[in-house]
Amino acid sequence: MLPTNLSRGHRLLILCICCISILMVSLDVTIVNVALPSIQHDLHISISGAQWTIDAYTLVLASLLLLSGSTADRIGRRRTFQLGLVVFSLGSLLCSLSPSLSWLIVFRMVQAVGGSMLNPVALSIIDNVFTDAKERARAIGAWSGVVGISMAAGPVIGGALVASIGWRSIFWMNVPIALVALLLTAKFVPESRAPRPRRLDPVGQLFIIGFLASLVYGIIEAPSLGWSSPYILGCFAASAILLVALIFYESHRHEPLIDLRFFRSAPFAGASIIAVCAFIGLGGFLFLNTLYLQDVRDYSAIKAGLYLLPMALSMLICGPISGYFVGRRGPRIPLLVGGALFGLAAVMFALSKGSISDQSLFTGYIMIGSGLGLLNAAITNTALSGMPRSQAGVAAATTSTSRQIGQSLGVAIIGSVLAAHLTEVHAGGVFSASAQTSWWVLTGAGLLVVITAIVTTGAWAKGTAQRSRSLIEAVDAKLPASG
Repeated sequence: MLPTNLSRGHRLLILCICCISILMVSLDVTIVNVALPSIQHDLHISISGAQWTIDAYTLVLASLLLLSGSTADRIGRRRTFQLGLVVFSLGSLLCSLSPSLSWLIVFRMVQAVGGSMLNPVALSIIDNVFTDAKERARAIGAWSGVVGISMAAGPVIGGALVASIGWRSIFWMNVPIALVALLLTAKFVPESRAPRPRRLDPVGQLFIIGFLASLVYGIIEAPSLGWSSPYILGCFAASAILLVALIFYESHRHEPLIDLRFFRSAPFAGASIIAVCAFIGLGGFLFLNTLYLQDVRDYSAIKAGLYLLPMALSMLICGPISGYFVGRRGPRIPLLVGGALFGLAAVMFALSKGSISDQSLFTGYIMIGSGLGLLNAAITNTALSGMPRSQAGVAAATTSTSRQIGQSLGVAIIGSVLAAHLTEVHAGGVFSASAQTSWWVLTGAGLLVVITAIVTTGAWAKGTAQRSRSLIEAVDAKLPASG
């Protein structure tokens, strides 16, 4: 465990170092989205190729987060965090040198291997450093607010880099940020491990990779091959079989990769569902909006980035507010308000049918940014607050996995809706028709957030969290220490 005598200043410094990781990873996501049209034109790729540029990263990230979280609990959180910084920066450098789409996808996967060792590990460090519930809620709120900073800076920085130097330069900036974080981590972050870390679970890991890859591949490639294609139906069938096999296998392991006991806690299960839905919204919105601003409105990359500032600033402001509110009153209101704001913004865009003024566009952006800012901090606090601190790495990684699954699905689903009109994507009317369907999909995601929040944040839900934690601690106490 981390030392218990850390000063407040030292704890805040550790929080800042952990925030650098999410700043770097989140900047990468927003910048790559802004650069997508330029990458498409330079490498001559289709919409499905653009989808894979995003989803190759998020898929690998989602697949490895749990492994990275449990590895950090075993070999040390600081050590794992440092390794992640090195691999992420190396992957970024290789991305900038990619000669084709195939190599870019491969190097994005290298980036993701490093990224999987950053955010969940940083969250488990924060969870162990800030032991007071209210202080931890505020710290996680600040950590989540950094997503807003990246959302504000990413599109503008990315647009400027793409316009002045080219899309390859967006990957260069990760290298100096990672080096600074690496030096600060070595000097100021103490090492910590779980008292009884979990054993490795390679079979469960393979099931997760197969399940996610077959599901997302089927969604992305269905528009070109046909939804009734035997190949696509086979992908979906394989995904379903692998999911059932994963649940069956993990439920019979003493130390599973995915601890299904966590999901006996209604707040934890609810936070996971909300994370998937919220990030379906974020991933789908970023992909859809980037193509709309640059392909339909014909804006430059930097102008498209500037248009996203209202959303980004709203996310930045509402993240810490959500953390503060959760620490005082619990997560129910931030989750309800966040889901409602996102859903209402999606309804507004769906009803506009492509004819929307800048004022209405910015209003929708503010609603989406505020909703996601409120949701992100509340998701993390809800997931970690009821779990044993010794399993912080696994719990944080499970929630982060839900986020990345959501983002992968958002890009895959929305991209597939747009790809149905592939040959006419530059025709504003046709794009708007397919975008309208996309917005109704995102409306459904917002509605599901609200329903899940109502069900999983009441008195009954809190009781399930207490019973789940007691059960996990009692069972784990009887198991021998892992070697």
